Amino acid sequence: MSLTESAAVDVARSASIASRQLATLSNDARNQALSALHQALDKNRATILAANAKDVEMATRAAADGTLSHSILKRLDLSRPGKYDDMLQGILSVRDLNDPVGNVTLRKLLDEGLTLERVSCPIGVLLIIFEARPEVIANIAALAIKSGNAAILKGGKESMESFVAIANVVSEAIASSQVPVPSIQLVRTRDVVSSLLAQDSLIDLVIPRGSNELVRFVKDNTKIPVLGHADGLCSAYVHSDAKIDIAVKVIVDSKTDYPAACNSLETLLVHESLLDSTLPVVAQALLDKGVSLRCDSASMDALMKALPADKRNNLSAATGADYETEFLDLVLAVKTVSRAEDAIAHINAHSSGHTDIIITESREAANCFMSSIDSAGVFWNASSRFADGMRYGFGTEVGISTNKIHSRGPVGLEGLTIYKYLIRGEGHGAADYHEGEAGRKYLHKSLPIDK
Repeated sequence: MSLTESAAVDVARSASIASRQLATLSNDARNQALSALHQALDKNRATILAANAKDVEMATRAAADGTLSHSILKRLDLSRPGKYDDMLQGILSVRDLNDPVGNVTLRKLLDEGLTLERVSCPIGVLLIIFEARPEVIANIAALAIKSGNAAILKGGKESMESFVAIANVVSEAIASSQVPVPSIQLVRTRDVVSSLLAQDSLIDLVIPRGSNELVRFVKDNTKIPVLGHADGLCSAYVHSDAKIDIAVKVIVDSKTDYPAACNSLETLLVHESLLDSTLPVVAQALLDKGVSLRCDSASMDALMKALPADKRNNLSAATGADYETEFLDLVLAVKTVSRAEDAIAHINAHSSGHTDIIITESREAANCFMSSIDSAGVFWNASSRFADGMRYGFGTEVGISTNKIHSRGPVGLEGLTIYKYLIRGEGHGAADYHEGEAGRKYLHKSLPIDK
């Protein structure tokens, strides 16, 4: 990994050249690089965690004085139980997936001796701009190498010590393999990023990972296609027939397993018939976990009657803005609905298109909800926290996409490939195919795809 502050065009050009070389490497060669990457990061764990501790210390002070959000601080800490090991396992999981490059997904006989194939191939050069989350370097390096793409990475200033430490290790690991070193580059200055966003002739895809402000900035300042999501505004609807134990488990997990994640729950919609039964039980479980509830008038009245006095302090009246806010904290907006259709309408009007869930025993209600909600992930009786590349079996992910073209949801290897059409002929010419005497006819016969 090249720690460079060179001109943006030089960074982008070297990445473009490297991507062409990387695309020709065998799957074995790419896998060997990932094995080396895993070993190097494991061997240098202490050094990287020490660097990360410096970032966390500075970020803790910044969070205390209000110049850094607590959600970013939580995402920054690599010493959280299991986080470093998850990063290492993600590399191995990606390595062990099937090769995403060179897969034939369509084969046709256009005419005798003239065949058409659609074959998967790398996108080319990726520009990933992200905040906090130092493990992103390892995740994206693994996905980029495995999928044959070059990657240019820009991290936030709050985690620069971690980035530099990881970058040095990754650079050494890649240098020992057949993968060109410029395949993975880290840039550090803000000026370079602005210039990189202008390199639409050399960079093929931008993936922003971070705040709404970051994503908006990227989308407003580049002609390069952008893949990602601005918010993770996830909602859950508890239907009239929901089982209390399932509702409690799914909602508490969705909200409290990792509140700073983009797939954590932010809005709870409850059927009006459950205000005096299921809602107080769910609310009690959330309050016991330290969650503050911002309630509409109906849910507030019900909870003020049902909950003990010492729990009511964490209840407050919701505003309209609360139903469009990604809290990334132990805060949850609650709203009452009278019909499933109202819940669906609310989610489609306010959701960010990330992940939304329904809790019900009715297959009919679940199927209606799942087909009506316009989001990248729609779950039935399951936590929103399952919206994750690792949990989907993708190894890891470069991010969550709420786009409606190319790739949607957790973006893993498949989302980092595109396809090309290959035709093999024997001197065929398009002018030979026409109506009338001596004109040839297309066969357009589907051929089996060899596995």
